[in-house]
Amino acid sequence: MHSGNLNIKAWAEEDRPREKLNLKGKSTLSDAELIAILIGSGNKKETAVELSKKILSSINYDLNKLGKLTIADLTKFRGIGEAKAISIIAALELGRRRKDSGIEKRASIKSSKDAYMIITDVLSDLPHEEFWVIYLNKKNEVLKKENISKGGIDGTIADIKIIFKHAIELLASAIILCHNHPSGNLKPSITDIKLTKKLKETGVMLDTPVLDHLIIGEKEYFSFADKGII
Repeated sequence: MHSGNLNIKAWAEEDRPREKLNLKGKSTLSDAELIAILIGSGNKKETAVELSKKILSSINYDLNKLGKLTIADLTKFRGIGEAKAISIIAALELGRRRKDSGIEKRASIKSSKDAYMIITDVLSDLPHEEFWVIYLNKKNEVLKKENISKGGIDGTIADIKIIFKHAIELLASAIILCHNHPSGNLKPSITDIKLTKKLKETGVMLDTPVLDHLIIGEKEYFSFADKGII
């Protein structure tokens, strides 16, 4: 028997859930390992993971039931005091709220201004060029905004194959192209116009239309669609 609680730091390195999360990612941890991180230590006979497994076993490993346990329910387990019980309850409540709110409320794009507001936070202040694509569903709601490439001060390259590969993977119904001009000059270059034309033609063939191409400046933008050149 150990003289004190079995603290996580005393375990074999491969059994430490904090290190495992750091090295291998959160998705590799079991429910018991995640709970063990919350409680930090077990009791004189059980590690935090073993104690967490005992708690989960009592509710048939049902996280919904775990979220309904009270402080009194949790503190019945040896090694779980009020503070640890509150940590578990708070974590489950955060998970519930995240599920209720959805990962992200999808923004709907009805104009070039809407698209600009979606992308300006990642493009407006950069010292170099980047090319992004906004992928939309049938309702013109944003499925994802994705960085396709990064370049130098004078330009970046957008790979058509990658853009439409991602569109197919996301089952996107339309896309909006976006890139910035660090110089502040929003006039499209000949390269910008040729690339837009090529992407538009590809979009028609794949039934994934290119709705617009925005050139982003520090506080303003240029829309190909608004100017009638797409």
